[in-house]
Amino acid sequence: MNAYKEAIEYLYTRLPMFTRDGASAFKKDLDNTIRLCNALDNPQRKFKTLHIAGTNGKGSTSHMLAAILAQAGYKTGLYTSPHLLDFRERIRVNGAMCEQEFVTDFVQKHKALIEDVQPSFFEITVAMAFDYFEKCKVDIAVIEVGLGGRLDSTNIIQPLLSVITNIGFDHMNLLGNTLVEIAGEKAGIIKKNTPVVISEYAAETAAVFLNKAHAEAAPIQFASQVYQTRMLSVDQDYLHIEAIDGNGAEDIYQLDLKGSYQVKNLAGVLLAVDELRKQGFEISSFHVHEALKHVQSTTGIQGRWQQLSKDPFVICDTGHNEDGIHEVLKNLNATTYNKLHFVIGAMRDKDLTHMLPYLPKDAVYYFAAPDMPRAMPPDLLRQEAVAFDLNGGEYSSVQEAFSAAKAAYERGDLIFVGGSNFVVAEVLAEIGERS
Repeated sequence: MNAYKEAIEYLYTRLPMFTRDGASAFKKDLDNTIRLCNALDNPQRKFKTLHIAGTNGKGSTSHMLAAILAQAGYKTGLYTSPHLLDFRERIRVNGAMCEQEFVTDFVQKHKALIEDVQPSFFEITVAMAFDYFEKCKVDIAVIEVGLGGRLDSTNIIQPLLSVITNIGFDHMNLLGNTLVEIAGEKAGIIKKNTPVVISEYAAETAAVFLNKAHAEAAPIQFASQVYQTRMLSVDQDYLHIEAIDGNGAEDIYQLDLKGSYQVKNLAGVLLAVDELRKQGFEISSFHVHEALKHVQSTTGIQGRWQQLSKDPFVICDTGHNEDGIHEVLKNLNATTYNKLHFVIGAMRDKDLTHMLPYLPKDAVYYFAAPDMPRAMPPDLLRQEAVAFDLNGGEYSSVQEAFSAAKAAYERGDLIFVGGSNFVVAEVLAEIGERS
């Protein structure tokens, strides 16, 4: 355990880390990742992959596809980021996190390589994941893009299929100030002669994907043009979604990921499954239905419209950009409560004008800073929020803000935790420590 803690601490302190350091940790080329993987004998070439990008929905889509493949009997790797509680959440096989011993051994064995290449935190974790999946002899791995696509470290793979979920405003300082520019970065994962599924058709960005796919001779489909999906209902256990395919066949799916945005993600997932079947994967309708009912227990995904307790009634969601916040608000509007207590934090480099104007003005806000150097101080966050008629108190920590919300809570109220992955992570950690 001590050796593992030392290895993780080495990675955290030695390497530039985007979640901590922001844009300065983002390397705008693939050189370091290529060097790392060359030194590891290119493990990413020794197993099949799916590549998932998008502004929102790529994490949920990655977890759903991994759950479906595992349910169908395939040994399935899953690489996602960032993690919420445990570094090893990033690297899973059939839902199980990689072993602490593997992380320790990898860091110790390759310390000289790390010192020589000087990679970012993300670059080394991508190489570590590829090495782990090769050693585990996975049948296939679902690889989620970290940021953008074209210059993301994961973009050295040659996948069977690329999936791009949606395009929205996020990380504009790195990806571009228009949806067309951002789409261009996401389209960078489209590979020659490799099918690509775009979950949502949008008139403003469709040409970007069509042109890139044509240039690469990559078959392209927009899932929202093939599957019509709509939410039927949501109950304590499942989100119920109707899906009608291009032949008019109807089916109803039950998802344990209950955010309304899964309606859009499901179309992309179903079309991706259709494509995998064309490529010889044996995935039955039963596999899909069962997997979607048990994504959380199969893959360990957290923070997607997740109910943390019934009394007090607490829900968290990691949505933190304009599209993500709109989906959060859609879910809030579909939820019954008397008063909304909103525990919120944000990063300094976030453009809050894409989030704050849309938040409910009748909520009580608890402004806090996650324990991260990039975090916006609560007084500054409150100043920005007041300009949009969002009122509440400042708290020195997320834990203090959450405690204040619980103290003010009355039966029938709702405590919502969000605004940042790191706010959600700290509340999840606190609840985990108490349970």
